[in-house]
Amino acid sequence: MASVKGAEVAKHNTKDSCWIVLDSKVYDVTSFLSRHPGGAAILLKQGGTDATNEFKKYHPLTYVNDLPPNSLLGPIDPHTFGQLRQPKPEKPTPAAEANAEKEVPHVSLCIATTDFETAAKAVLPHKSYVYASTSANYGLSHKGNLEDWNRITFRPRVMRDVGKVDMRRSILGYSSKYPFYISPMGTMGALHPGAEPEMVRGGVRKGCHLVISTASTKQNEAIMESYVAEQHRLNDASPSKLFFQFYMPADRNRAIDLLHRVKRAGYKALWITVDTPVLGKRTADRVLQAEEALAVGVEEEPTAAWEAGHENPLVPSIGGRVVGGFLSPHTTWEDLAWIKKEWKGPIVLKGIQCAEDAKLALEYGCAGILLSNHGGRQLHSAPSALMTLLEIRTYCPEIIGKLEIYVDGGLRDGTDVLKALCLGATAVGVGRPFLYALAAYGSKGVERCVDILADELQIGMGLLGITSLDQVRPEMVNASRLLNRMWRPEVSGPKSRL
Repeated sequence: MASVKGAEVAKHNTKDSCWIVLDSKVYDVTSFLSRHPGGAAILLKQGGTDATNEFKKYHPLTYVNDLPPNSLLGPIDPHTFGQLRQPKPEKPTPAAEANAEKEVPHVSLCIATTDFETAAKAVLPHKSYVYASTSANYGLSHKGNLEDWNRITFRPRVMRDVGKVDMRRSILGYSSKYPFYISPMGTMGALHPGAEPEMVRGGVRKGCHLVISTASTKQNEAIMESYVAEQHRLNDASPSKLFFQFYMPADRNRAIDLLHRVKRAGYKALWITVDTPVLGKRTADRVLQAEEALAVGVEEEPTAAWEAGHENPLVPSIGGRVVGGFLSPHTTWEDLAWIKKEWKGPIVLKGIQCAEDAKLALEYGCAGILLSNHGGRQLHSAPSALMTLLEIRTYCPEIIGKLEIYVDGGLRDGTDVLKALCLGATAVGVGRPFLYALAAYGSKGVERCVDILADELQIGMGLLGITSLDQVRPEMVNASRLLNRMWRPEVSGPKSRL
């Protein structure tokens, strides 16, 4: 295959003919513009350029294998790289512009998890910060996640011997130093060049379990290799384990292939995301997409219109590539049968939002459920995980103890973990604080974030009057402010099937 001159590649930067260079190879992506999960503007902005570094922020380079076979035009002439177009640099956030001459505070000055967002916002490009912070519609679900933790108060007991506190918990049969874990988050390469391996290194050093996203920047195998290498460096002293968050591809053969690859790599459990049959309206992402489309002159012909009826055309503009084949809107409870057969290991359903589905998860043999509204990024006016946990306690308390119950969304303090445990949660997932910590400080930030949460939890346990997590009880918290807002079948509609 003959090499292609850089000057020739540079000519092809329109929706009628768009070429890009990836890993020293030239690809014609024109036919893929209308199907790109993050919108055509992302590709058009890179048209005629070497897009390798930008591409690697969001996806493994193996994703080019999903392009049509005739997309590969040949290697680029190595002597003509200078003839390629140079893309415009991403604009920083206003905070980053204001702090351009300042240094990010030393990581030891991060005293609360909220400090990491401030530090990250000061260094991240606008596009990356939008991806990390965006929520559905005008943010009601995300706001509820944050506020509901504050609607629960403690009922401390005093005059107890709390000189020694034990925070250990078992998560899916694996010992954990803490009753919290690092939640799955996609495309970490957009926030830190070390991406998921850098997050893993920080988590392993602190003995914290992690759930790795299907939409990771790095390949699943490469992430596991970073885990194994860090464990080896620590003489396998860390109890940290990697679990895998699974977005169901529309094509079952692809789904099975991914399951087998993840299993072979050594991931210990499968966390199936069930709250994304379609993608929520992520407002800030759509604004960004519209701005990018205007910048490349495709505002009169939006991507969604180019291919009417295509499933989920508006995937987030940064990390939007969830998996080849996009998200499947056709997954049902019956699919759990073949997934369990192919996986042969523990399964957690991620995104349960009502008591009825929690009960079904037990009936279908799941090892656990994660009560979550996807960080407030999916359904507008979705319940917080705490509301769903209280609903379960009220309408099907018999399932508590029969399967593991995890919660996530909006947690910003270690004592919030304690509130969830008192109400029956097995452990709590923490997402954005770790993402911001990674963005600003790399693995050192991840370690610091673990330390902050663990310190707050330990103090909280002592002040609550307990020394181990097997002592937590519902009567140790006052959740009446949330219970008064809870859905009740007698006033909300037909009698529940519960």
